[in-house]
Amino acid sequence: MTEETGTIPAAGGTPVAWRRRAGTGDGRPGLVFCGGFRSSMAGEKAGFLDGFAAERGLEFLRFDYRGHGVSGGVFANLVLGDWIADALLVLDRLTEGPQILVGSSMGAWVATCAALARPGRVAGLVGIAAAPDFTEDLMLPALGEMGLARMRRDGFVDRPSAYGDGPYRITWRLIVEARSHLLLRGPVPFAGPVRLLHGMADPDVPWRQSLRLAEALSGPDVRLTLVKDGDHRLSRPQDLALLGQAVEEVAAAGLG
Repeated sequence: MTEETGTIPAAGGTPVAWRRRAGTGDGRPGLVFCGGFRSSMAGEKAGFLDGFAAERGLEFLRFDYRGHGVSGGVFANLVLGDWIADALLVLDRLTEGPQILVGSSMGAWVATCAALARPGRVAGLVGIAAAPDFTEDLMLPALGEMGLARMRRDGFVDRPSAYGDGPYRITWRLIVEARSHLLLRGPVPFAGPVRLLHGMADPDVPWRQSLRLAEALSGPDVRLTLVKDGDHRLSRPQDLALLGQAVEEVAAAGLG
Protein backbone atom coordinates (compact mmCIF):
# COMPACT_ATOMS: atom_id res chain seq x y z
CA MET A 1 0.00 0.00 0.00
CA THR A 2 1.25 3.47 -0.86
CA GLU A 3 2.37 5.91 1.83
CA GLU A 4 2.13 9.70 1.75
CA THR A 5 3.74 12.32 3.96
CA GLY A 6 3.00 15.98 4.36
CA THR A 7 1.99 18.81 6.64
CA ILE A 8 -1.30 20.52 7.26
CA PRO A 9 -1.66 23.99 8.81
CA ALA A 10 -3.12 24.21 12.28
CA ALA A 11 -4.32 27.39 13.97
CA GLY A 12 -2.06 30.28 13.10
CA GLY A 13 -0.55 28.33 10.22
CA THR A 14 1.73 26.13 12.34
CA PRO A 15 2.43 22.94 10.35
CA VAL A 16 1.27 19.58 11.70
CA ALA A 17 3.30 16.76 10.13
CA TRP A 18 1.62 13.50 9.13
CA ARG A 19 2.20 10.17 7.43
CA ARG A 20 -0.65 8.20 5.86
CA ARG A 21 -0.81 4.70 4.41
CA ALA A 22 -3.69 4.02 2.03
CA GLY A 23 -6.02 1.09 2.63
CA THR A 24 -7.96 -1.09 0.24
CA GLY A 25 -11.08 1.06 0.55
CA ASP A 26 -13.31 -1.87 1.48
CA GLY A 27 -15.24 -0.06 4.19
CA ARG A 28 -13.28 -1.31 7.18
CA PRO A 29 -12.38 1.33 9.79
CA GLY A 30 -9.03 3.04 9.40
CA LEU A 31 -6.53 3.55 12.22
CA VAL A 32 -5.33 6.87 13.60
CA PHE A 33 -2.45 6.88 16.10
CA CYS A 34 -2.25 9.58 18.78
CA GLY A 35 1.16 9.66 20.43
CA GLY A 36 2.14 10.44 23.98
CA PHE A 37 3.48 13.46 25.81
CA ARG A 38 6.69 14.60 24.06
CA SER A 39 6.71 11.50 21.83
CA SER A 40 6.58 11.37 18.05
CA MET A 41 5.07 9.39 15.21
CA ALA A 42 8.46 7.71 14.67
CA GLY A 43 8.09 5.55 17.80
CA GLU A 44 7.91 1.77 18.04
CA LYS A 45 4.16 1.46 18.54
CA ALA A 46 3.42 3.71 15.58
CA GLY A 47 5.86 1.69 13.46
CA PHE A 48 4.23 -1.56 14.56
CA LEU A 49 0.77 -0.25 13.68
CA ASP A 50 2.01 0.87 10.28
CA GLY A 51 3.14 -2.66 9.46
CA PHE A 52 0.00 -4.13 11.04
CA ALA A 53 -2.20 -1.93 8.85
CA ALA A 54 -0.17 -2.63 5.70
CA GLU A 55 -0.53 -6.40 6.16
CA ARG A 56 -4.30 -6.08 6.48
CA GLY A 57 -4.96 -3.41 3.88
CA LEU A 58 -6.12 -0.88 6.47
CA GLU A 59 -5.73 2.87 6.16
CA PHE A 60 -3.31 4.16 8.79
CA LEU A 61 -2.61 7.76 9.77
CA ARG A 62 -0.04 9.00 12.27
CA PHE A 63 0.94 12.56 13.05
CA ASP A 64 2.98 14.76 15.37
CA TYR A 65 1.22 17.25 17.61
CA ARG A 66 2.48 20.79 17.43
CA GLY A 67 5.65 21.09 19.49
CA HIS A 68 6.37 17.37 18.98
CA GLY A 69 8.49 15.46 16.49
CA VAL A 70 8.81 17.23 13.15
CA SER A 71 5.74 19.45 13.50
CA GLY A 72 6.10 23.17 14.05
CA GLY A 73 5.51 25.04 17.27
CA VAL A 74 7.27 25.31 20.62
CA PHE A 75 6.35 22.60 23.12
CA ALA A 76 6.33 24.88 26.16
CA ASN A 77 3.92 27.31 24.47
CA LEU A 78 1.25 24.66 23.84
CA VAL A 79 -1.44 22.99 25.92
CA LEU A 80 -3.66 19.93 25.82
CA GLY A 81 -6.42 21.72 23.94
CA ASP A 82 -3.97 22.45 21.12
CA TRP A 83 -3.09 18.76 20.82
CA ILE A 84 -6.74 17.70 20.85
CA ALA A 85 -7.32 20.26 18.09
CA ASP A 86 -4.45 18.70 16.10
CA ALA A 87 -6.03 15.25 16.41
CA LEU A 88 -9.37 16.63 15.22
CA LEU A 89 -7.67 18.47 12.38
CA VAL A 90 -6.08 15.34 10.92
CA LEU A 91 -9.20 13.26 11.59
CA ASP A 92 -11.41 15.77 9.74
CA ARG A 93 -9.08 16.67 6.89
CA LEU A 94 -7.09 13.50 6.21
CA THR A 95 -9.50 10.61 6.84
CA GLU A 96 -12.90 9.51 5.60
CA GLY A 97 -15.39 7.12 7.12
CA PRO A 98 -15.14 5.38 10.49
CA GLN A 99 -11.81 5.40 12.30
CA ILE A 100 -10.33 3.59 15.29
CA LEU A 101 -8.28 5.94 17.42
CA VAL A 102 -5.27 4.34 19.10
CA GLY A 103 -3.76 6.47 21.85
CA SER A 104 -0.60 5.96 23.86
CA SER A 105 -0.37 7.53 27.33
CA MET A 106 -1.48 11.17 26.88
CA GLY A 107 -2.61 10.10 23.42
CA ALA A 108 -5.37 8.00 24.99
CA TRP A 109 -6.66 11.16 26.71
CA VAL A 110 -6.46 13.05 23.41
CA ALA A 111 -8.14 10.20 21.51
CA THR A 112 -11.01 9.95 24.00
CA CYS A 113 -11.62 13.69 23.83
CA ALA A 114 -11.56 13.51 20.03
CA ALA A 115 -14.05 10.62 20.09
CA LEU A 116 -16.41 12.65 22.26
CA ALA A 117 -16.12 15.56 19.82
CA ARG A 118 -16.67 13.37 16.73
CA PRO A 119 -18.89 10.46 17.82
CA GLY A 120 -20.07 9.84 14.27
CA ARG A 121 -16.53 9.32 13.01
CA VAL A 122 -14.95 7.19 15.72
CA ALA A 123 -15.76 3.46 15.59
CA GLY A 124 -13.72 2.54 18.65
CA LEU A 125 -10.78 3.30 20.92
CA VAL A 126 -7.60 1.51 21.94
CA GLY A 127 -5.58 2.92 24.83
CA ILE A 128 -2.01 1.97 25.77
CA ALA A 129 -0.96 3.04 29.29
CA ALA A 130 -3.83 5.50 29.18
CA ALA A 131 -3.13 8.72 31.07
CA PRO A 132 -6.36 10.73 31.19
CA ASP A 133 -6.23 13.65 33.64
CA PHE A 134 -2.50 13.09 34.26
CA THR A 135 -1.80 16.81 34.63
CA GLU A 136 -4.14 17.02 37.60
CA ASP A 137 -3.78 13.55 39.11
CA LEU A 138 -0.06 12.85 38.55
CA MET A 139 1.87 16.02 37.70
CA LEU A 140 0.50 18.29 40.40
CA PRO A 141 1.04 15.86 43.29
CA ALA A 142 4.57 15.09 42.00
CA LEU A 143 5.54 18.76 42.21
CA GLY A 144 5.22 18.94 45.97
CA GLU A 145 4.71 22.18 47.83
CA MET A 146 8.03 23.74 46.79
CA GLY A 147 7.60 22.83 43.12
CA LEU A 148 4.05 24.13 43.07
CA ALA A 149 5.13 27.39 44.66
CA ARG A 150 7.92 27.75 42.09
CA MET A 151 5.51 27.03 39.24
CA ARG A 152 3.05 29.62 40.46
CA ARG A 153 5.87 32.15 40.88
CA ASP A 154 7.69 31.51 37.58
CA GLY A 155 4.90 30.08 35.47
CA PHE A 156 6.82 26.84 34.82
CA VAL A 157 9.09 24.14 36.21
CA ASP A 158 11.63 22.02 34.35
CA ARG A 159 11.24 18.31 35.02
CA PRO A 160 13.81 15.57 34.33
CA SER A 161 13.00 12.91 31.75
CA ALA A 162 13.53 9.17 32.24
CA TYR A 163 13.71 8.61 28.49
CA GLY A 164 16.91 10.39 27.53
CA ASP A 165 15.32 13.42 25.87
CA GLY A 166 16.47 15.96 28.43
CA PRO A 167 14.41 18.00 30.88
CA TYR A 168 11.04 19.25 29.75
CA ARG A 169 9.16 22.36 30.75
CA ILE A 170 5.78 22.09 32.45
CA THR A 171 3.83 25.32 32.48
CA TRP A 172 1.13 26.46 34.85
CA ARG A 173 -0.90 27.30 31.75
CA LEU A 174 -0.75 23.63 30.70
CA ILE A 175 -2.09 22.52 34.08
CA VAL A 176 -4.89 25.08 34.20
CA GLU A 177 -6.02 24.64 30.58
CA ALA A 178 -6.13 20.84 30.92
CA ARG A 179 -8.79 21.20 33.61
CA SER A 180 -11.32 21.96 30.88
CA HIS A 181 -10.65 18.50 29.40
CA LEU A 182 -10.68 16.31 32.52
CA LEU A 183 -12.50 13.03 31.95
CA LEU A 184 -12.46 11.08 35.19
CA ARG A 185 -14.61 13.43 37.27
CA GLY A 186 -17.80 12.01 35.77
CA PRO A 187 -19.12 9.62 33.12
CA VAL A 188 -17.42 9.49 29.72
CA PRO A 189 -20.28 9.17 27.19
CA PHE A 190 -18.59 7.08 24.51
CA ALA A 191 -20.60 4.00 23.56
CA GLY A 192 -18.23 2.31 21.10
CA PRO A 193 -15.91 -0.64 21.79
CA VAL A 194 -12.80 0.14 23.81
CA ARG A 195 -9.70 -1.91 24.64
CA LEU A 196 -7.19 -0.70 27.21
CA LEU A 197 -3.71 -2.13 27.85
CA HIS A 198 -1.63 -1.17 30.87
CA GLY A 199 1.56 -2.45 32.47
CA MET A 200 1.35 -3.06 36.19
CA ALA A 201 5.06 -2.15 36.47
CA ASP A 202 4.48 1.23 34.80
CA PRO A 203 6.57 3.76 36.79
CA ASP A 204 4.96 6.80 35.15
CA VAL A 205 1.20 6.22 34.98
CA PRO A 206 -0.41 3.86 37.53
CA TRP A 207 -2.52 1.13 35.93
CA ARG A 208 -5.45 2.28 38.05
CA GLN A 209 -5.70 5.29 35.75
CA SER A 210 -6.81 2.93 32.98
CA LEU A 211 -9.17 1.19 35.40
CA ARG A 212 -10.76 4.54 36.26
CA LEU A 213 -11.22 5.27 32.56
CA ALA A 214 -12.80 1.84 32.00
CA GLU A 215 -15.21 2.50 34.86
CA ALA A 216 -16.10 5.97 33.54
CA LEU A 217 -16.80 4.95 29.94
CA SER A 218 -20.52 4.53 29.32
CA GLY A 219 -20.37 1.78 26.68
CA PRO A 220 -20.75 -1.89 27.62
CA ASP A 221 -17.90 -3.23 25.45
CA VAL A 222 -14.90 -2.05 27.46
CA ARG A 223 -12.03 -4.36 28.41
CA LEU A 224 -8.84 -3.68 30.32
CA THR A 225 -5.84 -5.99 29.94
CA LEU A 226 -3.17 -5.72 32.64
CA VAL A 227 0.38 -6.85 31.89
CA LYS A 228 1.97 -7.66 35.23
CA ASP A 229 5.59 -7.08 34.16
CA GLY A 230 4.79 -4.40 31.59
CA ASP A 231 6.36 -0.95 31.76
CA HIS A 232 5.00 2.36 30.50
CA ARG A 233 6.05 1.93 26.89
CA LEU A 234 4.63 -1.56 26.34
CA SER A 235 6.81 -1.94 23.26
CA ARG A 236 8.17 -5.47 23.70
CA PRO A 237 7.15 -8.03 21.06
CA GLN A 238 4.63 -9.63 23.41
CA ASP A 239 3.16 -6.21 24.23
CA LEU A 240 2.84 -5.27 20.58
CA ALA A 241 1.11 -8.60 19.92
CA LEU A 242 -1.47 -7.63 22.56
CA LEU A 243 -1.86 -4.26 20.86
CA GLY A 244 -2.55 -5.93 17.52
CA GLN A 245 -5.11 -8.23 19.14
CA ALA A 246 -6.83 -5.25 20.78
CA VAL A 247 -7.06 -3.38 17.48
CA GLU A 248 -8.49 -6.45 15.73
CA GLU A 249 -11.13 -6.86 18.44
CA VAL A 250 -12.19 -3.23 18.23
CA ALA A 251 -12.26 -3.36 14.42
CA ALA A 252 -14.48 -6.45 14.49
CA ALA A 253 -16.79 -4.96 17.10
CA GLY A 254 -16.94 -1.64 15.26
CA LEU A 255 -18.01 -3.35 12.05
CA GLY A 256 -20.61 -5.32 13.94
